[in-house]
Amino acid sequence: MRDTTLCFPVDERGRILLGRKKRGFGVSKWNGFGGKIEPGETFRQCAVRELQEETGLQTKAEDLELVGLLDFRFTAEPELNHLGYVYFVRQYEGTIVETEEMEPQWFSADTLPYDEMWKGDRTWIPMILRGRKIQGTVNFAADNDTVESLDIDYVSSIEEG
Repeated sequence: MRDTTLCFPVDERGRILLGRKKRGFGVSKWNGFGGKIEPGETFRQCAVRELQEETGLQTKAEDLELVGLLDFRFTAEPELNHLGYVYFVRQYEGTIVETEEMEPQWFSADTLPYDEMWKGDRTWIPMILRGRKIQGTVNFAADNDTVESLDIDYVSSIEEG
Protein backbone atom coordinates (compact mmCIF):
# COMPACT_ATOMS: atom_id res chain seq x y z
CA MET A 1 0.00 0.00 0.00
CA ARG A 2 1.31 3.43 -0.86
CA ASP A 3 1.31 6.50 1.38
CA THR A 4 -0.24 9.75 0.18
CA THR A 5 -1.11 13.20 1.44
CA LEU A 6 -4.19 15.34 0.98
CA CYS A 7 -4.12 19.04 1.85
CA PHE A 8 -7.03 21.46 2.20
CA PRO A 9 -6.10 25.17 2.28
CA VAL A 10 -8.51 27.21 4.42
CA ASP A 11 -8.71 31.00 4.06
CA GLU A 12 -9.44 33.71 6.66
CA ARG A 13 -13.17 33.49 5.81
CA GLY A 14 -13.23 29.74 6.47
CA ARG A 15 -13.52 28.82 2.79
CA ILE A 16 -11.87 25.61 1.58
CA LEU A 17 -9.80 25.47 -1.60
CA LEU A 18 -10.59 22.42 -3.73
CA GLY A 19 -9.29 21.44 -7.14
CA ARG A 20 -11.18 19.75 -9.96
CA LYS A 21 -8.94 16.96 -11.20
CA LYS A 22 -8.25 17.40 -14.92
CA ARG A 23 -6.48 14.09 -15.61
CA GLY A 24 -5.51 10.78 -14.09
CA PHE A 25 -6.91 9.11 -10.99
CA GLY A 26 -10.15 10.81 -9.88
CA VAL A 27 -10.55 12.87 -13.08
CA SER A 28 -13.45 15.40 -12.94
CA LYS A 29 -13.80 15.08 -9.15
CA TRP A 30 -13.28 17.98 -6.74
CA ASN A 31 -10.71 17.15 -4.07
CA GLY A 32 -7.98 18.53 -1.88
CA PHE A 33 -4.41 18.71 -3.13
CA GLY A 34 -1.85 15.97 -2.71
CA GLY A 35 -0.31 12.85 -4.02
CA LYS A 36 2.22 10.10 -3.51
CA ILE A 37 5.14 10.47 -1.16
CA GLU A 38 8.46 10.45 -3.00
CA PRO A 39 11.44 8.41 -1.74
CA GLY A 40 13.22 10.22 1.09
CA GLU A 41 10.34 12.65 1.57
CA THR A 42 8.34 13.12 4.78
CA PHE A 43 4.55 13.30 4.73
CA ARG A 44 4.70 17.03 5.40
CA GLN A 45 7.30 17.63 2.69
CA CYS A 46 5.05 15.78 0.25
CA ALA A 47 2.03 17.90 1.20
CA VAL A 48 4.04 21.14 0.81
CA ARG A 49 5.42 20.04 -2.58
CA GLU A 50 2.08 18.84 -3.95
CA LEU A 51 0.28 22.01 -2.81
CA GLN A 52 2.83 24.15 -4.65
CA GLU A 53 2.77 21.97 -7.78
CA GLU A 54 -1.04 21.84 -7.96
CA THR A 55 -1.98 25.39 -6.86
CA GLY A 56 1.08 27.63 -6.90
CA LEU A 57 0.69 28.22 -3.14
CA GLN A 58 3.71 27.94 -0.86
CA THR A 59 3.56 26.89 2.78
CA LYS A 60 5.87 25.45 5.43
CA ALA A 61 5.72 21.93 6.82
CA GLU A 62 5.19 23.29 10.34
CA ASP A 63 2.09 25.21 9.19
CA LEU A 64 0.27 21.98 8.25
CA GLU A 65 -2.33 20.70 10.72
CA LEU A 66 -2.75 16.91 10.61
CA VAL A 67 -6.51 16.29 10.87
CA GLY A 68 -6.99 12.79 9.48
CA LEU A 69 -5.49 9.45 8.61
CA LEU A 70 -7.62 7.45 6.19
CA ASP A 71 -7.06 4.03 4.68
CA PHE A 72 -8.69 4.11 1.22
CA ARG A 73 -9.37 0.58 -0.10
CA PHE A 74 -10.46 -0.35 -3.61
CA THR A 75 -11.89 -3.88 -3.81
CA ALA A 76 -11.56 -4.29 -7.57
CA GLU A 77 -8.11 -2.71 -7.90
CA PRO A 78 -6.01 -3.21 -4.76
CA GLU A 79 -3.11 -1.39 -6.43
CA LEU A 80 -5.14 1.81 -5.87
CA ASN A 81 -5.23 1.26 -2.09
CA HIS A 82 -3.54 4.06 -0.20
CA LEU A 83 -3.09 5.48 3.26
CA GLY A 84 -3.87 9.19 3.20
CA TYR A 85 -2.55 11.76 5.67
CA VAL A 86 -5.06 14.64 5.62
CA TYR A 87 -3.98 18.20 6.46
CA PHE A 88 -5.50 21.64 6.81
CA VAL A 89 -3.27 24.63 6.10
CA ARG A 90 -4.21 28.20 7.04
CA GLN A 91 -0.82 29.88 6.50
CA TYR A 92 0.35 30.09 2.90
CA GLU A 93 1.43 32.63 0.33
CA GLY A 94 1.47 33.02 -3.41
CA THR A 95 -1.06 33.34 -6.18
CA ILE A 96 -3.42 30.46 -6.90
CA VAL A 97 -2.96 29.18 -10.44
CA GLU A 98 -4.71 26.56 -12.53
CA THR A 99 -2.31 23.78 -13.49
CA GLU A 100 -2.34 20.97 -16.05
CA GLU A 101 -3.65 18.70 -13.30
CA MET A 102 -6.00 20.84 -11.18
CA GLU A 103 -8.53 23.67 -11.54
CA PRO A 104 -8.67 25.34 -8.08
CA GLN A 105 -11.75 27.06 -6.64
CA TRP A 106 -12.78 28.32 -3.18
CA PHE A 107 -15.94 26.93 -1.55
CA SER A 108 -17.68 27.80 1.69
CA ALA A 109 -18.16 24.80 3.98
CA ASP A 110 -21.90 24.75 3.26
CA THR A 111 -21.47 24.77 -0.54
CA LEU A 112 -18.89 22.01 -1.00
CA PRO A 113 -19.75 20.14 -4.23
CA TYR A 114 -20.19 16.72 -2.61
CA ASP A 115 -22.08 15.38 -5.64
CA GLU A 116 -18.89 15.91 -7.69
CA MET A 117 -16.47 14.56 -5.08
CA TRP A 118 -15.47 11.09 -3.91
CA LYS A 119 -18.57 9.52 -2.36
CA GLY A 120 -17.01 9.02 1.09
CA ASP A 121 -16.08 12.72 1.35
CA ARG A 122 -19.65 13.60 2.29
CA THR A 123 -19.14 11.67 5.53
CA TRP A 124 -15.61 12.44 6.66
CA ILE A 125 -14.99 16.02 5.47
CA PRO A 126 -17.76 17.44 7.73
CA MET A 127 -16.11 15.56 10.62
CA ILE A 128 -12.80 17.41 10.18
CA LEU A 129 -14.56 20.71 9.48
CA ARG A 130 -15.99 20.43 13.02
CA GLY A 131 -12.43 20.77 14.27
CA ARG A 132 -11.94 17.12 15.21
CA LYS A 133 -9.27 14.63 14.16
CA ILE A 134 -10.33 11.39 12.46
CA GLN A 135 -8.88 8.00 11.66
CA GLY A 136 -10.43 5.12 9.76
CA THR A 137 -11.11 3.20 6.58
CA VAL A 138 -13.13 3.93 3.44
CA ASN A 139 -13.91 0.79 1.40
CA PHE A 140 -14.92 1.29 -2.23
CA ALA A 141 -17.06 -1.20 -4.18
CA ALA A 142 -16.09 -2.87 -7.46
CA ASP A 143 -16.93 0.28 -9.48
CA ASN A 144 -14.15 2.18 -7.59
CA ASP A 145 -16.69 4.93 -6.83
CA THR A 146 -19.50 3.64 -4.61
CA VAL A 147 -18.63 3.43 -0.92
CA GLU A 148 -19.15 -0.12 0.31
CA SER A 149 -18.42 0.73 3.95
CA LEU A 150 -16.92 3.40 6.17
CA ASP A 151 -15.36 2.95 9.58
CA ILE A 152 -14.19 6.36 10.78
CA ASP A 153 -13.70 7.45 14.39
CA TYR A 154 -12.83 10.66 16.14
CA VAL A 155 -9.38 10.44 17.73
CA SER A 156 -7.47 12.70 20.11
CA SER A 157 -4.21 12.44 18.18
CA ILE A 158 -2.73 10.89 15.04
CA GLU A 159 0.72 9.40 14.82
CA GLU A 160 2.56 10.80 11.85
CA GLY A 161 4.57 8.03 10.19
